[in-house]
Amino acid sequence: MEKFMLIFRNEMQVESMYENFSPEDMQAELEKWNNWIGGIAAQGKLIATDALYPTGKSVKGLNHVVTDGPYTEAKEIVSGYMLLKADSIEEAIELSKGCPMYDYESVVEVRPIQNFG
Repeated sequence: MEKFMLIFRNEMQVESMYENFSPEDMQAELEKWNNWIGGIAAQGKLIATDALYPTGKSVKGLNHVVTDGPYTEAKEIVSGYMLLKADSIEEAIELSKGCPMYDYESVVEVRPIQNFG
């Protein structure tokens, strides 16, 4: 079985939308995520998953220049990730299809993880 990373990409407007959710809307959204993740976990394919804050720091280059980022002016941000096991990239794509992010026309990038030993 291979390992894959699902990278969740939201547009900033989608990320901002969550701030305006009522507590009931947020609970319903979390329930969608819990059901989808729980289904993958029940198959024994979940390795790890987490959401990311929309802010942080970027470190760049040989001089390790630190700046604020990602920037709120950016069109798209990485909002979270999941590590999972699947027999093929096609299976990983199928597992991704239940992701609630698709409800908002967001992107789930499916990438194989290289094993260096």
